[in-house]
Amino acid sequence: MLDYKLLAALAAVVEQAGFERGAQVLGLSQSAVSQRIKLLEARIGQPVLLRAIPPTPTDVGRQLLNHVQQVRLLERDLQRQVPALEADGETQRLRIAINADSLATWWARAVADFCASHRVLLELVVEDQEVGLKRMRAGDVAACVCAAERPVSGARSLALGAMRYRAMASPAFIARHFPGGVSTARIAQVPAIVFGPDDQLQHRYLSELGLSGSFLHHLCPSSEGFLRLTAEGLGWGMVPEPQMTEAMARGELVELLPGRPVDVPLYWHHWRNGGELLDQLTRHLQRHAGDYLVPLA
Repeated sequence: MLDYKLLAALAAVVEQAGFERGAQVLGLSQSAVSQRIKLLEARIGQPVLLRAIPPTPTDVGRQLLNHVQQVRLLERDLQRQVPALEADGETQRLRIAINADSLATWWARAVADFCASHRVLLELVVEDQEVGLKRMRAGDVAACVCAAERPVSGARSLALGAMRYRAMASPAFIARHFPGGVSTARIAQVPAIVFGPDDQLQHRYLSELGLSGSFLHHLCPSSEGFLRLTAEGLGWGMVPEPQMTEAMARGELVELLPGRPVDVPLYWHHWRNGGELLDQLTRHLQRHAGDYLVPLA
């Protein structure tokens, strides 16, 4: 029989990225949380955590975290079926991994009504769309928005649509680096802005132009900061269409090569046995995500 106090300690350490913060969430001492993890490992007979910074779950640890996530969601269904278990005004927290550009553009508008009507609190973990699925594998989120179509074992995926990006730069940047007009070959020789080491959008854009190899670039792991750096002329970058419209109207951004967008497909992944709340959110996204994303080709 599983001891859920021990599993709660494991979940807190992973979700809070450390023993100290995990202990604070549980209202326990760091030593007590450490003892619970050790007891869990003793009962299972193998490690559940790698003591790194931050702590990461082992394979068996990920299986336990997946179980905890699904139990939390199923408990909400049980509380609705057994009124004596349900507290008045109780809310449900959903931990979801999402890419920064979705968070900065369409996500809030798509889910605001759902969260209000279902009394849902979101705990969002920001990950690049190329690697967000690793949070599902790690068992520390109930769902994610990412670019991978194939779900992990025990989960389902739903195509939401595509985020359209265009290569943008400020007029001052273009005047400084392309005085004779924008040329394809020159783009790879001027500074770009990249969201992070997992961001391959600029690489993909250059590849589609027939260019390859390394290029000069700034790293800016912030969607809003990325847009600001581009508008201030530090480099060119792949900007989501919903973000660039107002900046173009203000004359802050210009497309480098009009008519050469890059579409990034986005998929919603959720646990197959995640309970009615997760199923309801999935149906809601299926109906409304298309209002903000372009159709998949």
